[in-house]
Amino acid sequence: MPPQHLRRPAAPTGIEREFGREQIIVSKTDLQGRITYANDVFCQVSGYAEGELTGAPHNVIRHPDMPMAVFQLLWDTITAGQELFAYVVNLASDGAHYWVFAHVTPSFGPEGRIIGYHSNRRWVPPDVRERMAALYAEVRRAERGDAPKKARIAAGAAALQRLLDGRTYDEFVWSVAGAEVGR
Repeated sequence: MPPQHLRRPAAPTGIEREFGREQIIVSKTDLQGRITYANDVFCQVSGYAEGELTGAPHNVIRHPDMPMAVFQLLWDTITAGQELFAYVVNLASDGAHYWVFAHVTPSFGPEGRIIGYHSNRRWVPPDVRERMAALYAEVRRAERGDAPKKARIAAGAAALQRLLDGRTYDEFVWSVAGAEVGR
């Protein structure tokens, strides 16, 4: 249950928020995706205080331009105990948006069971943002309609797979990131 004091994000404004190339947004969540830790950069960029974020569902920053299929892929991957790299557009509390290159990993307890999730998010160059926005718009088009949510996610996943032209999402992400890493 989200904290009572959590401000819901404003509707998207179309204003893009930047953060520094050297800055890293860090968060941790429990198994249900509720935030257990948010670093100062996360708070600054998202526009939320740490006390507002702690206990809130991580999807409080979910931008409506993000395809459901990408989040399904993310959850399928991390709950299987694997890491995922993804480009994500997030929604700040004031309605601004910001792009991140996310590295999401499961956190394991002493018995080897997943006890939560950890994410480091970095700056994304403008040309990559444009490329990913266009790709995600195509996937969202496939997710539209009145079908049940599972069917819309499946349609989005099929569109994503078709757009990746035989590559996995991971291969695609690294092909886009390849020239950008270390910039």
